[in-house]
Amino acid sequence: MRLAEFDYALPEALIAQHPAPERAGSRLLHLDAARGRIEDLAFADLPSLVDKRDVLVLNDTRVIKARLTGAKASGGKIELFIERVTGAREALALIRSSHHPREGGELIVGDGARVTVTGREGNLYRVRFTEDVHALLERCGVVPLPPYIRHAPDARDAERYQTVYARRPGAVAAPTAGLHFDRPVLAKIEARGARIAHLTLHVGAGTFQPVRTEQIEDHRVHREHYEVPRETMDAIAGRRVLAVGTTSLRALESAALSGQLRGESDLFVRPGFQFLLADRLLTNFHLPKSSLLMLVAAFAGLQNIRRAYAHAIEQRYRFFSYGDAMLIERAP
Repeated sequence: MRLAEFDYALPEALIAQHPAPERAGSRLLHLDAARGRIEDLAFADLPSLVDKRDVLVLNDTRVIKARLTGAKASGGKIELFIERVTGAREALALIRSSHHPREGGELIVGDGARVTVTGREGNLYRVRFTEDVHALLERCGVVPLPPYIRHAPDARDAERYQTVYARRPGAVAAPTAGLHFDRPVLAKIEARGARIAHLTLHVGAGTFQPVRTEQIEDHRVHREHYEVPRETMDAIAGRRVLAVGTTSLRALESAALSGQLRGESDLFVRPGFQFLLADRLLTNFHLPKSSLLMLVAAFAGLQNIRRAYAHAIEQRYRFFSYGDAMLIERAP
């Protein structure tokens, strides 16, 4: 398929720059792909759409404060963006500087912490810290908001760019479908008889990368670490699976395809993909020409997604990470 098939025009005013005043205060577009039916709802209506047949699968990854500023030992300014923590004192990172840092070079970040560049993996650098990475990031790091959000991160972002059920640090971008949930909504869902299960997929910065190949089949998706607990697989057996977010869906389908409950996923879900586990998908609205837009097109059908996005733009839904939500019933 051609990349141009996944493009659309979005008024800049519809890119949400801040979250809704309340977590569950977003709108919810309900797309029944089998019937081609679109319904405008509030996110607070979600509990009425689930029952004892359903299992909601949530991604419990926690966003780390992945962005650090500092300088080379020689004095040139740098920005260190942690892509993945690989050990207690080691990580893979993007480094922005006027000149490429050399292997063995030393960087000084945050409040004087020292970092050594130990090598490269593609466009990422291997770096080693003199202290625990997570402790340093929590003390000196900044929340890594998406590039289309223009304000500097503040205390509100530190809270709201994190799900209420986040518990396993490692993501550098939020699993944004989960940002709409608060504790009362989760309690109402359980009161309806639906079950709630968890998995972990640490979202990488590659989630914001557009597809650049003219034929989408030539695109390669970034790798992300996932873990699906055995109890989650047991919980979904024989039930209707509602994946909360594209990350939950990719982790579930990766586990089903590979037979591995823990590993590295580079699964590229695009039209023609045969879903094994997910029946329903809760997601936000995605960027033009993105692999995530291709994923929802695979789930709902490209024409259904085109109609739903056109409707959302006409009705002034809010788009992307801090925007509104969409519940999709999978196309047959």
